[in-house]
Amino acid sequence: MPGIKLTSRDSFDDAYRKFKRQCDRNLIVTEARARKHYETATEKKKKEKIATRKKILKKLFMLRRYESRL
Repeated sequence: MPGIKLTSRDSFDDAYRKFKRQCDRNLIVTEARARKHYETATEKKKKEKIATRKKILKKLFMLRRYESRL
């Protein structure tokens, strides 16, 4: 759970900005959106498969890009 320590010089805007940054780093909003609706096992597998394919294609693209410079 994110928590921030304030000094006497911090304004509300600074504190809010720090809190939002911590929430983003901890993936709280992303996890809450993911848990909003129940996801079946097949949907999870499908998403993992798509993510894996995306990673492989990205690596392949970067490899080809690197080789073209040689």
